[in-house]
Amino acid sequence: MLETKLPDLDHFISAGQSQADDYRKNGHTLIKSVLTREEIAAYREVINEAAYHFNTEKRKMAERDTYGKAFLQIMNLWEVDEQVRKFTLAKRFAKIAADLMGVPNVRLYHDQALYKEPGGGFTPWHQDQYYWPLNTNNTITMWMPLIDITEEMGMLTFASTSQELGFVGNMAISDESESVIEKIIKEKQYPVSRVKSMQAGDASWHSGWVLHSAPGNLSTSTREIMTIIYFADGALITEPANEHQEQDRQRWLGNGLPGTPAASVFNPLLL
Repeated sequence: MLETKLPDLDHFISAGQSQADDYRKNGHTLIKSVLTREEIAAYREVINEAAYHFNTEKRKMAERDTYGKAFLQIMNLWEVDEQVRKFTLAKRFAKIAADLMGVPNVRLYHDQALYKEPGGGFTPWHQDQYYWPLNTNNTITMWMPLIDITEEMGMLTFASTSQELGFVGNMAISDESESVIEKIIKEKQYPVSRVKSMQAGDASWHSGWVLHSAPGNLSTSTREIMTIIYFADGALITEPANEHQEQDRQRWLGNGLPGTPAASVFNPLLL
């Protein structure tokens, strides 16, 4: 693909205090129009091209397990595509992440395209930070649709305030996590919420510990989502608590040793 002129995303948009308060209370918040219609349209083109080029899932839907049916997952596109790199390393997003967490500086953990195909299955209840060997609670994911999406396409769903629990157990995204966490949500009586629709360029932000899920895609269109995960600068790598954290330590944290700063070449300082 020939490189095209893409909109610059390095000027700041600060999260308001009410949105920061909402995030810190509930573990998630929605910020509208983080990108303009023109900006998201330009980046959608390059993200889609890269995502489908590097996608390795070739099985038919019926041949996949629950995790495989939930979405196509293509990770760290910024490493392999210079144009996606401009999106993932954008200071506009990093500033909002820092504002919401109330920290001065953030680093990148990784990006990932999450495309839920028509007929794609539900995403089980889970915690993102189950996968991350980091010694900080200041972790956040930006979840941005590249197209307008509705509830029926698999909208992100939260158990509000559940980040207060911290680590709930060694459960990857699976039928087990769905069953166990659903019981926790009922026992704790956490309010479950999701928005009815999002426009392309809106962004949902959620804590690494907040319990969340998504229903299946009942529409005829692919739910195109790009996500970026950030953590507060100064975090240390912890001793991996499960096999997935060990894989993350090696891959996303540059094989850094436990007790050392999470600051490899794969975790650039963005702000």
